[in-house]
Amino acid sequence: MSGISRRSWLKKASLGTGLAALGTTGIISTLSAEEIRKFNPRPIEGPIRLGSNENPYGPSESMREAMVNGFDKGCRYPWGYNADLVKMIAEKEGVPEDHIVLVAGSTEGLKIAGITFGGGGEIISCSPTFLSMMSYAELWGTGVNWVPLNKDLDFDLQEIEKRVSYKTKMVFLCNPNNPTGKLLPANQVVDFCKTVSKQAVVFSDEAYYDYITEPNYPSMVELVKQGYDVVVSRTFSKVYGLAGIRMGYLIAKPELAKLLSDRVVANTNIMAIEASKAALLDDEFYQFSLQKTKEAKSMLTKTLDDLNLPYLDSHTNFIFFHSGRDIKELNKTMLDKGFIVGRPFEPLNDWCRISTGTIEEVELYNKAIQEVLG
Repeated sequence: MSGISRRSWLKKASLGTGLAALGTTGIISTLSAEEIRKFNPRPIEGPIRLGSNENPYGPSESMREAMVNGFDKGCRYPWGYNADLVKMIAEKEGVPEDHIVLVAGSTEGLKIAGITFGGGGEIISCSPTFLSMMSYAELWGTGVNWVPLNKDLDFDLQEIEKRVSYKTKMVFLCNPNNPTGKLLPANQVVDFCKTVSKQAVVFSDEAYYDYITEPNYPSMVELVKQGYDVVVSRTFSKVYGLAGIRMGYLIAKPELAKLLSDRVVANTNIMAIEASKAALLDDEFYQFSLQKTKEAKSMLTKTLDDLNLPYLDSHTNFIFFHSGRDIKELNKTMLDKGFIVGRPFEPLNDWCRISTGTIEEVELYNKAIQEVLG
């Protein structure tokens, strides 16, 4: 399938009123025509979405071709085509195939884990964090024992461990955490998971694991391999640029994986399967995504430094910074400027989460935020 050309990318750059006021006329992509074709950058159109931690690139050319080629299978149910993808993921993670559960985006995995293991008891987690598991489990009668982040805005593992009781069915960790972007100390989180998983299932949400640059940082998949009651989630939505295609997976020992698999609701689809297989083979796009995220984060933090605004060290594709302004007010002001930024994360209501966009989007955002907070 032919990719988007440099000319058509520029033609698609339709701008809202707020963006036009920033002097966006004649924006030129920093990418070559070949890079635009292969990596499929999001066109500049208002409002610019920097609030959902999406990858602004992708699906890549190889993923798009795989989806088009998969259309002929669209009359078939997808489960007959899962095996190759499961095998590829299992080889990537270094586990047997019976440890893998495919889900329609890792959010589905979080939800089914919450109702599978949380029922009749409670889930313990810190706040703020990614809420999908806990919000869904509450609908089914599961209690949530919320622990505030500690003074450094990290998961308070000591306090969580203190609260584990006979009622505790699951402990949820998001590492790196959303919205803070912070990473738990390696040895501490491993010891915590080993200890707590003897009393309750530990769920480690590793949606942003690919962005970690800390040398030899351990995934909790290693504990799954050792037989601990740990479940790990991963996604194709972030670095692979497939958020709209919906594909993720869970990694757990076979007994837990079977319980989770039996409760999958949405299942996968042919296009997601084919795109994900292509994604795992497309190392060029993978490396491109990581590099562009790194460049965009550097641009964002430089502007925050210029504005003397504190921010947290991020191991993700977003930055969490202390704006000093109520997020609801800032959201409205930035939307008027043509940008969607992160939602409220109580009680940190004067903090803002900003996702990385394309280089052009970040340049425009930096200009806008300087006008608003400068």
